[in-house]
Amino acid sequence: MGSDASRPDGANLPKGKSESEWRTVLSPAQFKVLREAGTERAFTHEYETNDKAGVYNCAACETPLYKSATKFKSGCGWPAFFDAIPGAVKRNVDRSLGMKRVEIRCAACDSHLGHVFEGEGFQTPTDERHCVNGISLRFNDEKDGKI
Repeated sequence: MGSDASRPDGANLPKGKSESEWRTVLSPAQFKVLREAGTERAFTHEYETNDKAGVYNCAACETPLYKSATKFKSGCGWPAFFDAIPGAVKRNVDRSLGMKRVEIRCAACDSHLGHVFEGEGFQTPTDERHCVNGISLRFNDEKDGKI
């Protein structure tokens, strides 16, 4: 396995899983989105309408990515957040589909999360919309004690 990557929560996670190892721990739908940068259909995941207090972790490696306090209703059909937990998400330029976008990935395991959009006029502190595939996330509510 590869080197350890430091997680925002202070734990360490082996970053160097092979794609075949990822296939054994992720469902086929999760693998398509998280490892092949796919997109789930809009309005199909329960997290799009989840309004419980808690933390959204990476579905692949469990790294905490987003606090529910940063989630907002955007109407886009995917969970939307105006900011990530510091250091949890990295950004890459995505030129697929004939356009330039900003892709967001888990900083710990490099799994695809979605895209971030700026300047759309949402009344949020950052004027950003992190449009995240629900299947890329695993929600832990406050009563689980995993925050």
